[in-house]
Amino acid sequence: MRLTIIGSSGSFPGPASPASCYLVEADGFRLLLDLGNGALGALQRYTDIYDIDAVYLSHLHADHCFDLCSYWVARTFPEGGRKPRIPVYGPPGVADRMAEAYGLDPDPGMRDTFDFHEITPGSRRIGPFTATFDHVNHPVEAFGIRLEHKGAVLAYSGDTGACDELVDLARDADLFLCEASFQDHKEHPKDMHLTGSEAGEQATRAGARKLVLTHLVPWNDNDRTLAEARTTYSGPVELAVQGEVHRVTAGR
Repeated sequence: MRLTIIGSSGSFPGPASPASCYLVEADGFRLLLDLGNGALGALQRYTDIYDIDAVYLSHLHADHCFDLCSYWVARTFPEGGRKPRIPVYGPPGVADRMAEAYGLDPDPGMRDTFDFHEITPGSRRIGPFTATFDHVNHPVEAFGIRLEHKGAVLAYSGDTGACDELVDLARDADLFLCEASFQDHKEHPKDMHLTGSEAGEQATRAGARKLVLTHLVPWNDNDRTLAEARTTYSGPVELAVQGEVHRVTAGR
């Protein structure tokens, strides 16, 4: 698998990165994990936006899904006519929520352009990937995802506080892409996001082979978040940086 960081900023786009968006490729199939504010513009630096085969939305907060509105425009009204429908996987209510976000009548909403699938805990095939979903710990219904391909495992937290479900999704992952919005020295709400040290704890419990911290909010010192993670996780850990590419290989 090949993972490209399209956007890693948390809560809203930052000066160096759009909000959450990650491009995962294998066997010529291109899957987007989230499509937050500003991500569609950055995505065009790395692939033709009409070559995307499927989109996964971890939850329905703006910084993870609102550029699907722009993508709907791009696929619905391009020169030469509407592009073929592609699947969009998201929480229950995803189709109506996205129609509402763009001010569309919910019937058909965006359904002429996107084939919406409401996800529940469990596994299914998405192109060449075996995708496993489970609820994570966030104020709205939110999911984490585990992608498996030819023995390689990529886990993505979405937005979450600490929870056993996340540990299970990241079990023995070759790369664990985990949010780290909060920092230990600052007060923060419970059951919403992770600190760097909490992300490290989740990775350690899961036995993940590599940890990449993401959803990095613009007002934090990211080096401090990285240092926190290193206090609780002894494996390789780094910050998600817009434009960087990670190879996800079994056993590495």
